[in-house]
Amino acid sequence: MEQVPKLTEKNIENAFLALMKAENVELIKDINREYLYWDKVKYKQSDFSPIDLWALIKLSRQINYSDLQFDKYNFKFYSTEYILEMLHSFDMNIGGYLGSNDFIPEQEKNRYIVNSIMEEAISSSKMEGASTTRKKAKDILRKEEKPRDKSERMIVNNYHTMQYITQHKEEDLTPEKLLYIHSSITKDTLDTAEEEGAFRKNDDILVVNTSTSEAVHTPPNYKEIPELIESICAFFNEDKTFIHPIIKGIIIHFMIAWIHPFSDGNGRTARSLFYWYLSKKGYWLTEYLSISRIIQHNKSQYEKAYLYTENDENDLNYFIVYNLKAMEKAFNALKAYIQKKTMEVKQIARFIRLPNINERQAYLLKKLYDNAELVLTIKELKNRFSISDYTARTDLARLVEGGFLEEKQVNKKQKHYLRSKEFLSLISSSDEKDVNKTK
Repeated sequence: MEQVPKLTEKNIENAFLALMKAENVELIKDINREYLYWDKVKYKQSDFSPIDLWALIKLSRQINYSDLQFDKYNFKFYSTEYILEMLHSFDMNIGGYLGSNDFIPEQEKNRYIVNSIMEEAISSSKMEGASTTRKKAKDILRKEEKPRDKSERMIVNNYHTMQYITQHKEEDLTPEKLLYIHSSITKDTLDTAEEEGAFRKNDDILVVNTSTSEAVHTPPNYKEIPELIESICAFFNEDKTFIHPIIKGIIIHFMIAWIHPFSDGNGRTARSLFYWYLSKKGYWLTEYLSISRIIQHNKSQYEKAYLYTENDENDLNYFIVYNLKAMEKAFNALKAYIQKKTMEVKQIARFIRLPNINERQAYLLKKLYDNAELVLTIKELKNRFSISDYTARTDLARLVEGGFLEEKQVNKKQKHYLRSKEFLSLISSSDEKDVNKTK
């Protein structure tokens, strides 16, 4: 990672004079909109030398900084025009309750939130080394299968932790709850069980760049962790000085990873607290976003955002801007997903017209029509639709009675439900009846 240059008095003097000139305002705005680091700023075309330009940008930022103190460590940030623009957009679309039912239909909310929690659990785990396909991971979660290896265990743990957070989102953060979150996320995945839900007890830890294997961050001394965590909890729970909730959530995310209070699982824990904080503050749509899926596809930039912050005097804006961009992509992905599911609902209309078929059963018939090899289970239906065991059994039993499904006993407790041999003929027969009715 390229270090920022040391500025001389002459550089600062030149920057101060340039800052007074109106023609430089747009250049400063352009660079600060993307919040570029030195390694990009030095290549910007301008009338300045690269170092004088960097001095100008640094001066423009320092004028606006707000300071944050966590124990003895100082950090800073400020709201650029781009950040304010993004926050306004998120306030209109992700926060509050106006229009929420228009964006996500009430009857679809449970299904969408289950899917998004699954996506977040899978992506957050895969970022930390979990290795499995998205399809297999979703099957494990929906069917509540027992994890067979560490990768599957990481994903199941993350899923259960996200469920816990959605159920306890109104609560304050305490060191004890943070330890519980960590123990839930790391259960049966660490070198020793003693490390689960426990702060690290030594400094034998380095944060390494995954692409270069270079040590890029040395966390604070382990003896400082209790005080630092107390300051994070106070920051999470108190609003003595107003900081926009989205910015505050991103800072909490950064600080947990920066402190690195655990031997492992810091990234997953940090991302889970971000979701917790925004949900607590009324950003209801956050629960439907899979931000980690966006980060997973651009992990090197995620890591650089940490490094830029630390290398440039703990300037948090690098990390804030990166995460706002990830949130925007996650929101756009959610909109595309909802459009896809809305189209899917229109497509199942054909199956809803079948006698005595409800919307859930019609959805299953559509899936079976598209995939003849699909295997259904009671547990999968419970998780897919957030329904009771009884309702899931009833749905499947009625499809068996209607001749659409065949029941296969797997063991004393479990049954599989498969597409019957008569499935296509039953669907075709119903279609013919509908055509005749319309004549």
